[in-house]
Amino acid sequence: MRKRITIFILLTTLLCKMNILAQQVTVNASIDSVQIWIGQQTQLHFLYSQQPGEFVQPPIFSDAIVKGLEIVDRLKSDTVKADDGHLDISQSYVVTSFEDTLLLIPPFPFVSGEDTIWSKDLSLKVVQPFVIDTTNIQLADIKDVFKPTFSLKYFLKKLLPWLIGAVLLAALVYLIIILLKRRKVVAPEEVKLNIPPYELAISRLDKIRQEKLWQQNRHKEYHSELTDVLREYIEGVFEIPAMEMTSDEILTQLNSLRIEKKTVYQSLQQILHLADLIKFAKWNVGPDEHELSLNNAFMFVNETKIEEKPKTEEEIKEDDIS
Repeated sequence: MRKRITIFILLTTLLCKMNILAQQVTVNASIDSVQIWIGQQTQLHFLYSQQPGEFVQPPIFSDAIVKGLEIVDRLKSDTVKADDGHLDISQSYVVTSFEDTLLLIPPFPFVSGEDTIWSKDLSLKVVQPFVIDTTNIQLADIKDVFKPTFSLKYFLKKLLPWLIGAVLLAALVYLIIILLKRRKVVAPEEVKLNIPPYELAISRLDKIRQEKLWQQNRHKEYHSELTDVLREYIEGVFEIPAMEMTSDEILTQLNSLRIEKKTVYQSLQQILHLADLIKFAKWNVGPDEHELSLNNAFMFVNETKIEEKPKTEEEIKEDDIS
C-alpha cells in the first residue's frame, strides 16, 4: 500500500513539474482597434512571458506585419517582473492600412530553445470613410507649375530678421572698436639718455666683469658681449659702422692707431681675434686669456676716450633755453 502511495506522489510531482515547464513561456496578441479608417493608425501588441535567464526569439518584421498592414513605428519593448518571478515582455507596433479590406493577422511563432509557441490570430477591418463616385470623375489636363506673385510685404517679413541681426552685429563691432581704442595706452616715447660713449662703455665693461660669464663656461657669450661693447664704443667715438663690419675691417679703419698708439691698437687686435677664434673656431683658452681681453678692453676705452671741453656760459644758457 505504501509503495503505491509513493509511486502516486512521484507521478503527481513529475506531472506538476512538466506542467510548470510547459507553461514557462506564454504568448498573447492583441490590437487596440478591430476597425479603422483608411490611413488611420492603431497599435498591435505582443505579450510573452518567460523565466528569468531564458531566451525567447520573437518574430522579426520588416516593413509590414502582413500584406496590406504596414508598420509605421516600432515602439520600445517593455519588461515587467511578475509576482511569480516570470518576466512579462511587451512589444508593440504602430500599424496602418490604405486598403478597404478585412485583414487577417495570423499566429506568429515565438521560439524558446526547441519549443515554439504561437500567438493567437487577429483581424482588422479597414473602412473607406466616404464613397467615391467614379461615374462623375473627369480627366483634366496637367497644369503648369504655379508661380506665386511677388509680395513685397512677404519679402520684407522674411528679410527683416536678417537686417536687424546685421545692424546689431555692426553696432556690436563698432562698440568693441571704440572700447579698444579707449583702452589703448599710448606707449611713452623712449627717452634716449645722451650718455657719452666712454661712460657707457665703462659701465657695460664693469657689468661684464661682475657677471663672470667665462667663469661659468659661457665663453662665447662672454666674448660676444665684450666685442659688442667695443664696437658700439668705436661707432660713437670714431664714427664708423663697426657693428656691421668684420674684425679685420674695423682694424683696417683704425689703422692710424697703429702709428699713434701702437699698444692700444694691439690690445684691440688681441680682443677681436681671440673673440673670432672662440666664436667661430670654438677655440679653448685659459683664464689668463679671458682676463687679458677684459683688461685690454678697459685700456682701449681709457686710452681713446675723447675729453669733453667745459661748456662756456653762453652754451649753458643756450641749453637751458632749449
